[in-house]
Amino acid sequence: MPRNGHKLALALSLALLASPLLTACSGTSAASDANVVTVYSADGLKGENGDGWYDKVFADFQKQTGIKVKYVEGGSGEMVQRAVREKSNPQADVLVTLPPFIQQADGKGLLQKYAPKGSDQVGGAGKEADGTWTSVVNNYFGFVYNKKELKQAPKTWQELLKPAYKNKIQYSTPGVAGDGTAVLIKAMHDFGGEKPALDYLGRLQANNVGPSASTGKLAPKVDKGELLVANGDVQMNYAQSKTMPGLGIWFPAGKDGRPSTFALPYAAGLVTKAPHSENGRKLLDFLLSRPAQQEVSAIGGGFSARQDIKATDANAVALTRLMQGVSVFEPDWNEIDKNLQNYVENWKSATDS
Repeated sequence: MPRNGHKLALALSLALLASPLLTACSGTSAASDANVVTVYSADGLKGENGDGWYDKVFADFQKQTGIKVKYVEGGSGEMVQRAVREKSNPQADVLVTLPPFIQQADGKGLLQKYAPKGSDQVGGAGKEADGTWTSVVNNYFGFVYNKKELKQAPKTWQELLKPAYKNKIQYSTPGVAGDGTAVLIKAMHDFGGEKPALDYLGRLQANNVGPSASTGKLAPKVDKGELLVANGDVQMNYAQSKTMPGLGIWFPAGKDGRPSTFALPYAAGLVTKAPHSENGRKLLDFLLSRPAQQEVSAIGGGFSARQDIKATDANAVALTRLMQGVSVFEPDWNEIDKNLQNYVENWKSATDS
């Protein structure tokens, strides 16, 4: 064999000897990557200082399973839009959003069927019948006000039109934030339809500071007195009030003069073609486990999604007291999901947003 032939044979032999080593290295990297689960979530369940429900259950989950949680947070609509952009190459394993965005995600084929262990204890309105999503924390829509600047909470929508509220009101953007979309849903309910609701929100613009992609960023402004009123939700705002003493929670009254609200749960689903589907299933099981659900109120300031959990901690008692006298209605989420884009476009026109 010519000298060049010997060199070529030697090079091929070395390459073949090296290939198992390369495979082994790649395998080690893949194994490392396998010990993660990526969560895209609406804000509110992670604490400002690492003391939220997510902080606790994610740490417990990693300790128990060795699986690390990679967490990405944003508005409900923002998280769905990101998952849509990544649909051909999914990056998230678990998606957690508020309605109607969990229905939107389902309708766009972003969620695969998986009924987590314990989901049989979740009420019918708190999960999709075909198993594509399940509520992990129950919650309710609400508003916050500054208790230091206002002697008492507002009672009606009409009060917010007063000159004293000029540049002192802000609500998050419908279509982007789940709680912002909830403002539109609540107004439509209270005013008896889309047109009167949009007429009101158009007038409210005279006092409204402007759009906000995140609801969670509004409460600190209210606590400091930069705003007098902002939208939010009970779980997030109650948790924030622990370190923001200026916050008070209230619910606008409807035509009957009685304060009302509706359930706005954090709903979770397994992403279609998730890169770590098995880890996603394990996390969903863990989020609905009895130990995790028993900590929803004590740590997260929310309401357990499981009907068989009867919390008696101090937070649970305070939350029950807060909801006394507040009527709860149930929106037609399928109808809202179907017409959401039109509602948002009409809201933009009515408010010049």
